[in-house]
Amino acid sequence: MQIPVRITFRHMDTSAAVESRVRELAEKLTRVTDKILDCHVTIEAPPAHHQKGSPYTVRIDLTGPGGHLTALKGHDSHPEHKDVYVAIRDAFDAIKRQLDHSVQGIRDHSQARAT
Repeated sequence: MQIPVRITFRHMDTSAAVESRVRELAEKLTRVTDKILDCHVTIEAPPAHHQKGSPYTVRIDLTGPGGHLTALKGHDSHPEHKDVYVAIRDAFDAIKRQLDHSVQGIRDHSQARAT
């Protein structure tokens, strides 16, 4: 199942390579569940006057089983988030952990009700 992915770029030009990577990582979330309804990814470069040495911020808002999940990476001073691909990877790792936890909670609840 194809996840509906919306990508917003702030303070930066759109990038086909970045967009492709986001879609690739979003599609991998279907390994956890195929019931994802919406995925909105916001990639924000530091404002031009703060660009040198500042991290990218990546926010993922996901709607799926169990409701709405949000992951935000790069908003702190982690030097590795100066690379947009690292910030994207870390945000998707965080949202996947949340999604795993949400899906497992739903499974546990369903199994408890069945017994």
